[in-house]
Amino acid sequence: MASKRDYYEALGVPRNASPEEIKDAYRKLALQYHPDRNKAPDAEEKFKEMSEAYAVLSDEEKRRQYDMLGHAGFDQRYTTEDIFRGADFEPILRDLGFGLGGLFDFFFGERDFEERASVGRDIVYELHISLEEAAKGAEKEIEIPRIEKCDVCNGTGAAPNTSPRTCPKCKGTGKIQNVSRSGFGMFVRVTPCSACGGKGRIIDTPCPRCRGTGLTEKERQISVRIPAGIDDGYQLRLHGEGETPPGRGSPGDLYVVIHVAPHEYFMRDGDDLMYDLILGFPQAALGAEVSVPTLEGNTNLKIHPGTQPRETVKLKGKGMPRFRGYGRGDLLVRVNIAVPDKLTPHQKTLLEELAMEFEQNVRVKGRKLRF
Repeated sequence: MASKRDYYEALGVPRNASPEEIKDAYRKLALQYHPDRNKAPDAEEKFKEMSEAYAVLSDEEKRRQYDMLGHAGFDQRYTTEDIFRGADFEPILRDLGFGLGGLFDFFFGERDFEERASVGRDIVYELHISLEEAAKGAEKEIEIPRIEKCDVCNGTGAAPNTSPRTCPKCKGTGKIQNVSRSGFGMFVRVTPCSACGGKGRIIDTPCPRCRGTGLTEKERQISVRIPAGIDDGYQLRLHGEGETPPGRGSPGDLYVVIHVAPHEYFMRDGDDLMYDLILGFPQAALGAEVSVPTLEGNTNLKIHPGTQPRETVKLKGKGMPRFRGYGRGDLLVRVNIAVPDKLTPHQKTLLEELAMEFEQNVRVKGRKLRF
């Protein structure tokens, strides 16, 4: 077996590093090598190595033992499980946007239910907004049902004025360790404690509200800030606003899926907006100044003489704000020519004269006018 690298070297800190320097070093390395972010073949092993180093060096007693004994002596006293027991990765990893579940599976494989439920379930909420709200940004209050700690027992599962007691069989670890020896060495088998179901504690008098689970379902109002320029289908992640797991785990996350409603006037194409403008033939031929809608209200648009059907006029900076960027898209005004379906006799005469002027054949009362 390859020898382990020095823990200080693994984190890139000197041996006299302060706890804050050790924490900062782990934060930077976790952001670089966490398997959820880095898919390189060696990223997982590097993440394991630095996580083990942090688990030891962030604990005052373990660090003292390591400094005194070195790797060889330290590894004789501490198993991998012992190294990670009590290590608090949660504030760092959750602040970086990573979960905790996969971290312990890397080292220990499939664990009992209590450990696998260290992070609560995520919640997905579908939020419908208008295009104007997407453009300007908004603050929305939403109401979601979710599992939270019981407010009667504060999540302990025990009735008021009582407390859970430590399981006498497993001494609060939730696991029973069986050691057997063979001619090839020592074999250790760890199983969930049958007395407490792997929880490490026993509740003699369950809470009347949550019936010993420590959890209840509640309707919770949450404020959601919608950034300007957000697009349809985008997900906003609210850390820690999901459901609370059993035991001492952390809540999951809330994912708010944004749905932008179709608009009366505009179609959206990324940061640009498209508007269909209906013009009469004389306006397109002679030119005109017309009023068109924008997100900020109507504005005047000059139509040059001879404008053709499907021609597009660009109003710069009148589109959507660039999501998490600078500037705005454009408003693209697409020209359509309206053909009247009802004409007065005078209008017909004028159009016939115009057709003659352009030397164009038209059909009038079943016969063609030839020019």
